[in-house]
Amino acid sequence: MSTIHAEARLPLAARSEHLVGSVIDSSTSLLAGQTHDIVRLAMGSPAQDAIPSEALSAIPLASHAFDYAATEGDPALREALLAQLAGTSDATTPDRLTITSGGMQGLDLAHKLFTDPGDLVVVEAPTYTNGSATALSYSADLLEIPVDEVGLDVERLEAEVRRTGRRPKAIYSIPTFQNPSGATLSLERRIRLIELAREWGSMLIDDDPYGLLRFAGDPLPTLHELAEGDPLVFSVRTFSKTVAPGLRVGWVDADPSLSRLLINAKQAMDTCTNLPAQRQLAGFLDSGGFDAHVADQRIVYKERKEAMHAALTAHFGGRATWTDPDGGFFLWVTFDPPVDTTALFEVALAEGVALIPGNAFSPGGLFPHSMRLCFASTPPERIAEGVARLRRAVDRLLQEGR
Repeated sequence: MSTIHAEARLPLAARSEHLVGSVIDSSTSLLAGQTHDIVRLAMGSPAQDAIPSEALSAIPLASHAFDYAATEGDPALREALLAQLAGTSDATTPDRLTITSGGMQGLDLAHKLFTDPGDLVVVEAPTYTNGSATALSYSADLLEIPVDEVGLDVERLEAEVRRTGRRPKAIYSIPTFQNPSGATLSLERRIRLIELAREWGSMLIDDDPYGLLRFAGDPLPTLHELAEGDPLVFSVRTFSKTVAPGLRVGWVDADPSLSRLLINAKQAMDTCTNLPAQRQLAGFLDSGGFDAHVADQRIVYKERKEAMHAALTAHFGGRATWTDPDGGFFLWVTFDPPVDTTALFEVALAEGVALIPGNAFSPGGLFPHSMRLCFASTPPERIAEGVARLRRAVDRLLQEGR
């Protein structure tokens, strides 16, 4: 390479400064490079033994299943999905449905349609890293609102909007078994959140990947159901947590007036969602296997959450607190006395256990002494071993004075 080329400045777009990436996704590459045994409590993935690979592989795919698909989604999957959702809290109509390449594309489409540079976007604190990163990629200003044991603090949101004098363009919420806290937004707060969105004219981005994975407690109506077709509610769903993340198939449920805009935006991104995966999912839904599969997952994940609770109690009782979700994938652990979980990440990896530090879930770095642990992807005996390794890592970190 010549000196001239080495010193040349690339004409990057201004938006590139806001592409912060994801600590969570980056951990996949990091873990792939490790050669020693690691208990993987970091990535929010279904258990490998919970992915219905045999059932999906058994679904025949004709040669035309490897062609382009309709941008709004393959008719076979759309029909199967509409039938699957009928009678549920996410029941919908064909004119509201767009198939996406995973839930992340749904979030990107929402911000592509509604977020201008400098717009205020509310995010939960803590929140899903990739969700806040998507808002930042469209140059949004973020307002972090705390999450407690019953979800987003809606009273605090109302107070902060009043204090700043800025109405949010969008509110991003994960209302059920929130990532990373596991908290579920109460019915009272769900209703009030929709009322505030209407009062402010704010888009309510309803991201609900985990709602079907409830293994305790009573189900709540989704924001989609409570909104009764309100165009301000933009619902994002995915098969990544209930079937398999590698399929990269999800959907958005949005006001019919947005259908053409969603198709136009998606055609500028990927033309269409992976057709073989759509056909496999259509066959899986049509077979009736989806309901039985999710029911099995609920049993497995309940057992694994309880195993993680028991291990944390044994090794960190009196040294940390953690959440107790009724479903989903995650526990949120907070150390007291404080432990720097960013420093802990490296030590824990050396000890053979992976976690995600708390600051990864806050654009403002508000959670230096917390961490997210995923119980879903690991069997109980490995969870016990992983938490034991985590205790060794904490002791080692404190002994080193970090």
